[in-house]
Amino acid sequence: VTPGTRAYLFCPASLSLTVSTSKAKVVVHENTDAVLSCQFKTEKETNPRIEWKKKGKDITFVYFDGKFSGSFAGRANIEGATVTLHAVTQKDSGLYRCEVSAPADHTNLGEINVTLNVLVPPHTPSCEVPSSVLSGAGVELHCKDKLSVPPPTYIWYKDNKALSTTHTTDTSFSMDTDKGTLKFKSVSKADSGQYRCEASNSVGAPKSCVAHHMKVIEYQLSMTTLIAGAVGLFLLVVMCCLGVCLCHRRGCCKKQEQKGRSTNSYNPPPPPTRNPKNYKHTQSFMI
Repeated sequence: VTPGTRAYLFCPASLSLTVSTSKAKVVVHENTDAVLSCQFKTEKETNPRIEWKKKGKDITFVYFDGKFSGSFAGRANIEGATVTLHAVTQKDSGLYRCEVSAPADHTNLGEINVTLNVLVPPHTPSCEVPSSVLSGAGVELHCKDKLSVPPPTYIWYKDNKALSTTHTTDTSFSMDTDKGTLKFKSVSKADSGQYRCEASNSVGAPKSCVAHHMKVIEYQLSMTTLIAGAVGLFLLVVMCCLGVCLCHRRGCCKKQEQKGRSTNSYNPPPPPTRNPKNYKHTQSFMI
């Protein structure tokens, strides 16, 4: 190096193991294929070890030692480190982790996470409708579809006519479209009819349960008659109690008790017995 000149030392860049994904969140419909992307680059390693795991309550192996395991065997394939799952169901939803090991590299382990969300269309909901209710009673109808993803919204029908989802002073009911409940504060004869519920979401066609008939029964007895009967029964009980108290006050019950006791305690004396040895002849009979 000549005086007055600068020397530059160039070192080759050191490449370490890198792992990445082209899609960290995968959303697919039920019964379709799901591609879990995983790409890697190594520094020196030519035969890295690739593993896929699913994280839940426990960590389960998806791909290990060059083959798929468990429920993934026979319905998945791998290309490079990217895995394709065929005919996925809701059970396949979850967090997956791709791990790449490169023992010959300076950084010998890399990993990435991929989230899979499987969308499910509405299923036939279960509906709870009472067969008969008393007029004036409060009633709650239930509708539930536990399998749909995302969770569905619900609409109730009466006699094949959709009920209003907005509660007003003119309606005798209120509907919760998220929980699937239909509440009546006080049913009347006009609320009798065929009721069914429909579940819907953005994935597929809506599904409805079978219609159930709800009958509202009205009592012929009026409320005034029922109250009068209850008051009459109460007065009868009070009069019986007063009669017993008066009987005790006047001593009628005590006299009857004493009479009963004296009758029961009386025991007549036994007849006298005669001893033949002490018998004496006191008079002669002349013939």
